[in-house]
Amino acid sequence: MKVRTQSATAIVAGVTMGMLVACGVVGAPVPPESVGVNPTIERQKKLEALEEKQHEAAAEAESTEPQPDLMLQGQDVNLPPLQPVGTR
Repeated sequence: MKVRTQSATAIVAGVTMGMLVACGVVGAPVPPESVGVNPTIERQKKLEALEEKQHEAAAEAESTEPQPDLMLQGQDVNLPPLQPVGTR
């Protein structure tokens, strides 16, 4: 009877320890201010505003670049159209 009581106690202790470990907190608590729909919308608006600023800065930098001469664009020599080579 004593062996049966010890094994039952060991089983109960093992299950209890397993439950305590398994039901523990996994990570740090998340503050409620950063969870939900409103914080997500605010983050998206900030991201869109940042992207808009970057787009405006890129457009401004592009407009200040000197435009290349139109005569320098294109090919120097007109080439004949490509024809297949080595076909039967």
